[in-house]
Amino acid sequence: MSNKVALARVDDPAELERFRAVQRLSYACADAVAATLEPGVTEREACRRMRRWLRERGVDDWLHTPFAWFGDRSAFTGFRVPTQFLPSGARLEEGMPYILDMAPVKDGYCADIGYGGVLGENRVWDRVDADLAEYRALILRLVRERRTFADVYAEVDALIERQGHANRHRKYPGRVIGHQVGVIGGVLPKRVGFPFGVRFLQTMGRELVTERVKGRSPLWNGGAQSRHAPTPGLWAVEPHIGFRGVGVKFEEILVVTEDDAHWLDDDLPHVRRWARREAA
Repeated sequence: MSNKVALARVDDPAELERFRAVQRLSYACADAVAATLEPGVTEREACRRMRRWLRERGVDDWLHTPFAWFGDRSAFTGFRVPTQFLPSGARLEEGMPYILDMAPVKDGYCADIGYGGVLGENRVWDRVDADLAEYRALILRLVRERRTFADVYAEVDALIERQGHANRHRKYPGRVIGHQVGVIGGVLPKRVGFPFGVRFLQTMGRELVTERVKGRSPLWNGGAQSRHAPTPGLWAVEPHIGFRGVGVKFEEILVVTEDDAHWLDDDLPHVRRWARREAA
């Protein structure tokens, strides 16, 4: 079998359920590992726990291996080169924010999630997290209106400015707020190209070329290649905002059809957390 990413069949409930299962597995991992975090644990140790937990439950490849960012690293403070994203020896302390980010593949189906939290209490984190809730509804509404991906990016920037926060997803390679995902085929390689899966690197390069010919890109940012109507398929969307050294994000799959869109799953930790806060 050749290595390729097949576009997800967004009109196939069974296929969407396979993606939903991997996304839920990822969030279950984040919940489980977050419950084990204690003062003194390093980012590298948190990532080892995530990898071990997922491997034990059948994960056989990665879009990218797990990341963890503690303290002001959750807001990418001082990040200037790609290697700074890699797990470090930074240690978690009481009151520190953290982000757990993972993108596992199981039997060809994948997810890419971002999970924010804080060890103990942090009022700044509470405020930024409450503000983050607005982005989920905003992005969905604009995609349903068939606004271009670049327009959606600009509207997210405008909301960040109104809230008084800093755009942190522009720090990612390609300044992306999202990227397309699909069913990853091919024979598993004998090694992983750390921190990205070899098959993912091979196929992402191919998809970049294919989509560019069509005037599109599998990467979603504010640039010229995103000045088109939302492309049908599955998109891992990751708005990431920061304030005073505190960074908060979510990342989950958005299902885009020819004329509509919906989040793959509404029963997720951040959605439940925002609902509890609003009810209180």
